[in-house]
Amino acid sequence: MLWGHRSGLDNMLLDRSRSQLLVVDVQDRLLGAMHEGDRMVENCAVLMQAAHRLGIPVTISEQYPKGLGPTVARLDNVKGDAPVLEKMHFSCAAHTGLGTRIRGFASEGRSQLVICGIEAHVCVLQSALGFADGGLNVFVAADATTSRKAESAALAQDRLAAAGMNIVTTEMAVFEWLHMAGTPEFKELSKLVK
Repeated sequence: MLWGHRSGLDNMLLDRSRSQLLVVDVQDRLLGAMHEGDRMVENCAVLMQAAHRLGIPVTISEQYPKGLGPTVARLDNVKGDAPVLEKMHFSCAAHTGLGTRIRGFASEGRSQLVICGIEAHVCVLQSALGFADGGLNVFVAADATTSRKAESAALAQDRLAAAGMNIVTTEMAVFEWLHMAGTPEFKELSKLVK
C-alpha cells in the first residue's frame, strides 16, 4: 500500500468528522431480560458521552415505548440534545423519521454509522443491514449490544461480519474517534474506558 493512498483505511477506521451514533431500544422493560445488560448500558453511555464531547450526532430509538417503557435512566441522563424517536418497525432503517435523520447526516458526509443497543439479533441486526444496504458504512459496537441470550448476540455478530459490517468495541470506537493522545478530549474521554 502506498503511504499517500487511503481508500482501504478510510472505510475501516472511524473518523469523528464522518461518524454518527445510533442507540437502539435500550428501554426499561427490555433491559432486565438482557444478557449482561448493565455492561451494555455502561458501554452505550460511554459511546454517547464520547460522541457528545466530540461533536458526533446521536440518535436514539425506542421500540413501542407504551409497552416497553422509555429509554433507561442511565442513558436518558447522558443523551443531551439527542432526539428520541419512537418506532414500530424492528429496523430503524425502515422507520421514516429515523431513516431520514440518519441518511440526512450521511448526505452531509457522516456516512460512518456506529450502532449500539438491543436486541443484537433483531433490531440492531435489521437496522445495521438496512442502513448498509442504503450505502452507509456500518460499525456495530459488540460490547455495547446484547440480546436475551448470549448465543443470539454472538450469531448476530457473526452474521453482521459476514455481511461486511465492522464489528468493534466501545474502546476501539472512542480511540479511533480521538485519533491521538495528549489532547483535552483524550484526557477527558480516556477516563471513561478505564
